[in-house]
Amino acid sequence: MVTRGRNAVRGRITQVGAVALVGLLLAGTTAGCADRGERPPGQAAPVSATEEPTDDTSTEPVDEASAEPSPSGVAAMGAAPSRSASAPPTPSKKPSRPAATAPKPRAVAKPPTETKVPPAPPKPAPASCKPSYKGTQASRAAAKAALTDAAARTYWPTSAPDIKIPLDLVKATAWQESGWQSNIYACDGGVGLMQVMPGTATWMNQRFEQSYDIADYRDNAYLGANYLAWLTKYIGDMYFESDFRLDADLCTTELNSCLLNAVIAAYNYGHGAVAREGEPLTIPNPSYVRNVRALMTECVCLTY
Repeated sequence: MVTRGRNAVRGRITQVGAVALVGLLLAGTTAGCADRGERPPGQAAPVSATEEPTDDTSTEPVDEASAEPSPSGVAAMGAAPSRSASAPPTPSKKPSRPAATAPKPRAVAKPPTETKVPPAPPKPAPASCKPSYKGTQASRAAAKAALTDAAARTYWPTSAPDIKIPLDLVKATAWQESGWQSNIYACDGGVGLMQVMPGTATWMNQRFEQSYDIADYRDNAYLGANYLAWLTKYIGDMYFESDFRLDADLCTTELNSCLLNAVIAAYNYGHGAVAREGEPLTIPNPSYVRNVRALMTECVCLTY
């Protein structure tokens, strides 16, 4: 009886030990998956802690390897992870976007949608005339901040909110016009960073119900960018079927092939010299356009 009892106890111990061993092996396997940030096939992805705010203020360090999002989480960026136990379906490939094509300008301009237009630019000043300076020169960092802020604004929020003035265009125009000198006054009347004409500034303040100060370098940057935006709308409606893209990639070797070149030309020569109702698009100042276009990619000011 004693022998049989010991054998029975020993058998039960062996069975319990086997069960415990299997449990330990399973636990070790699960722990190994968690350490590598992986999960068994078919198991749903855990919901990220950042999906729903919590009151947890724990400051314990997080293992960067385990915090890295899984491929499925990256693929579903912006959407909550699936809570079902089944694996998510493989997303279908979206068709590639067609390459940008250059919109050809109309052979004959449409009537302009803007009937209130800025005054014509003054006649060029004599070559012997030298500019003057008033006030304090803004630093390059301050000028850069003003030009960057001006380019980021939406000037036609209602009728043409998609009009965006490229920052490199604003920077290049300011460099071409003034060399980023905020306190320069040209002989022809141009003022500041963007060499805005006083008559143009007065007209734009009335047209857009603003009160920009042409002598303030920040307001001067807004006036110049606003004028570029107005020209984009004016010429874009007349010749480019309201396609207001100012992408350099849309331009060909022909200067009158794209809206960007037309806007640059009109900033220098006035809208009336470039866009006329019933006539083709004209670029009367090719050297100026080429200079600004080159500065948009090569200007030292782009590194400031």
